[in-house]
Amino acid sequence: MINTMGIVCREWKYGLNKVFGQRINCPRCPEAAPSLSRGRATAAKAAPGSDTGEKPRLRAIDLAQKVQQEKVKPTTAEPPVSGQQKRVTELKRFSLQLQNVHPNVLAKHLHRSVLYQDKDVVIINKPYGVPLREDSGVTSISSVLPVLSKMMDGMKINSDSQLLPCLGLEKETSGVLLLARREEVVEHILNLHRNNQVQTKYWVITVGVPVPAEGVIDIPVIEREVTGSQPHYKMALSPLFRMNDAGDGVTKVRANRQAHSAVTKYRVIDSSNGCSLVELQPFTRVKHQTRVHMAYALTCPILGDHKYSHWSRLAPQKLPERVLGKLGLQQSKIRYLPLHLLARQLTLQGTNQAEIQVSCPLPKYFTQTLNRLQLTLPDKKD
Repeated sequence: MINTMGIVCREWKYGLNKVFGQRINCPRCPEAAPSLSRGRATAAKAAPGSDTGEKPRLRAIDLAQKVQQEKVKPTTAEPPVSGQQKRVTELKRFSLQLQNVHPNVLAKHLHRSVLYQDKDVVIINKPYGVPLREDSGVTSISSVLPVLSKMMDGMKINSDSQLLPCLGLEKETSGVLLLARREEVVEHILNLHRNNQVQTKYWVITVGVPVPAEGVIDIPVIEREVTGSQPHYKMALSPLFRMNDAGDGVTKVRANRQAHSAVTKYRVIDSSNGCSLVELQPFTRVKHQTRVHMAYALTCPILGDHKYSHWSRLAPQKLPERVLGKLGLQQSKIRYLPLHLLARQLTLQGTNQAEIQVSCPLPKYFTQTLNRLQLTLPDKKD
């Protein structure tokens, strides 16, 4: 039997080849099968991983797996942080803890820090680094007292309660802070203070050991200008006596009219590693009185007192190597060390003649320094 289909296909192909000048295959013709098979084989060879120069297309599932592998890829381990670096980071964070915060945040913190309250006064635990009155760019305690008084009055809408500062504390001093609820209470407290009936005891950590271990410093204090490459003002001693020419006695000198009478009682609680825990009781309230008396009268500056550790320049406090080792700090990072000056206890007579005595807990940074220097608190001594 004659294969008519094959004849027709061959004639059809012959005509097309003549027209187009190239070989044309019919897909239904048996002769095309090898050519078709070769095409499929070529396509198979051009699979992913071949050297055809054509990049394989990435499927979505492959892309997802690749992303997942990148996530679980182990990251390069960071070098361990040293104890000194941790200590510096803690101190830097602490020094900025409550500065530049929203007033409501500070008010809530002070509300939690109330140590005593009655119908006349409120005593709070003032945090370190927060000024009592307005300071450049820093939230002050006075600015949040209206919010604090409302909090203490139960946030009543028509509340007329108020809180007024009486006896202030310096920005770098933490501890007991006295507030009055009325103007007449402020006057009452100021009268008590003028008659030495308000007692504030401070705890300080000093660099050095005071000799003798207890006594009274009675040396007036005056503000002086320090000249040089960094001109500035500091409080300084203005003594009423000086050594005579022979060096075997003292001579009374004329008092400076601008000097302020300053009297501070001190007592060494404990000493260790070249430092001391000292209790101070000032009988007068002169700017930086306790800091000046410790640094210049006893030559035992307060730890972290970068202002009064040098006279002629402004620089971080210089500490002995032994103390640096105990604190876990380097001298280059000592500028982050806070002033270790704590208003520990407040005693006064209330309007009802009853005595009020309030003590504040030690701040964390103060306790850490005591432990590092191996200084013992009075109630823990044998």
